[in-house]
Amino acid sequence: MRIVSLLPSATEIICALGLGSDLVGVTHECDYPAFVKYLPKVTQTLIPHDASSHDIDALVRERLKTNLALYTLNMPVLESLKPYLLVTQALCDVCAVASDEVESAACALPGRPRVINLEPSSLEEVLECLAQVGEAVGRADRAAAVIASLRARIAAVSERTERLSPEQRPRVAFLEWIDPLFNAGHWNPALIELAGGIDILGAAGQPSRTTAPEQLIDSRPDVLFIACCGFAVERTLQDLPILAQLPGWTDLPCVRTGRVYVSDGSAYFSRPGPRLVDSLEMLANALHPETHPLSDGLAPATAVAV
Repeated sequence: MRIVSLLPSATEIICALGLGSDLVGVTHECDYPAFVKYLPKVTQTLIPHDASSHDIDALVRERLKTNLALYTLNMPVLESLKPYLLVTQALCDVCAVASDEVESAACALPGRPRVINLEPSSLEEVLECLAQVGEAVGRADRAAAVIASLRARIAAVSERTERLSPEQRPRVAFLEWIDPLFNAGHWNPALIELAGGIDILGAAGQPSRTTAPEQLIDSRPDVLFIACCGFAVERTLQDLPILAQLPGWTDLPCVRTGRVYVSDGSAYFSRPGPRLVDSLEMLANALHPETHPLSDGLAPATAVAV
């Protein structure tokens, strides 16, 4: 079928539908399943590899002013792959190739490949994206089976959470960036609720937003969960000293009780594909380890002392 994926979550969706062998090109960020790391890369980033979190944020804000994405297409590579289908997104203005650029590229390519645009802002819409791609590639039955399996895991978490009393549900602050602070929006507030927590910074279905340090300190979370967008755990840990310098940090309930957790935002919470259900299970396990076990092979969030 000659499919090119222009975002990591789409790559995972395509592979979950059993079409990994039809993938001919992916983004420079696609890394799961492991074999996709060896496929031709059709995108490149303008972000320096050694940029600080503060510098990345400044670059993002500058690009937003000009309506330009931070990622661009490598047209010679894309042309050589002769794709039949391009899968892209318009959810984030800067974290993928701009949808207008993709449409223009499709018009310029021989054969005019079809473009599927994914734009989920909730967990339910992520599941709908699976169905959308499945329908487009003739794998509707396979998509329905994958969705049913994911729904069963979501329901299992929800049913266990329902057995918790209101007093057992911690107040949770979820950050997806540290310098500056950003709360985690979109699907993450719903994940917190399903996992048995109370989100004190975000709103379900709403975008992530800059959060004043005073707002985090004044909210006095019982649990602080950090999954920085595009960062693995090791990279996120480099920014934790920034939090420790905030006035009032050591008095926060989450710090005093050792309930600060870090997870891989690149692989999980910021990637709206099938592994968003893994994210839910990891979050639920961090909030209520006695209630919510992890699926086999899934590592827990990292508890950190800051």
